[in-house]
Amino acid sequence: MNIALILIDIQNDYFPGGKMELEGSIEASLGAKTLLSAFREKGLPLIHIQHVSVRPGATFFIPDTKGIEFHENVEPRRHETVIQKNYPNSFRNTSLLECLEKESIKHLIIAGMMTHMCVDATTRAAFDYGFKCTVVWDACATKSLSFDDKVIPATHVHGAFLAALNNVYAQVITTRDFLSSDFVSRMTGECS
Repeated sequence: MNIALILIDIQNDYFPGGKMELEGSIEASLGAKTLLSAFREKGLPLIHIQHVSVRPGATFFIPDTKGIEFHENVEPRRHETVIQKNYPNSFRNTSLLECLEKESIKHLIIAGMMTHMCVDATTRAAFDYGFKCTVVWDACATKSLSFDDKVIPATHVHGAFLAALNNVYAQVITTRDFLSSDFVSRMTGECS
């Protein structure tokens, strides 16, 4: 198969009660759960990315805390690949590229958190490595940011980063659009 699902940082600290709650994290995790179920059903490759913060002064994703664990909606199964990372870019100092090359993966379906940070950094890096990328935007979540003493709402942050990725770095679509057709034959057939 030439396609793989990459789920980025869907971990407890991004959910209600966590140390870095995102807007729409529950809804995004349900979209990711739908994608995960489809890939599992078809026996397609999938990789869970887990952020472990080793940066001095970090306030979330701290090792050995509940916040670092995967959210229950997307918990990996025993045989599924889990790659830990310490930077926004899921390829940096990890085995992700080697893992994808070993399986001859050409097309990545990307979902996760945060849209403006790790999803963006990983998608751009994947593009630079020559992968075709599809970002499933309603299976991603982010938060409001501040700039020049102004608050930029999470929906604007989300939209701006997805708009910047769309058409050049990735095709940006909804979960429903992705699953509405026979995605396995459509995605794997283009690379065979």
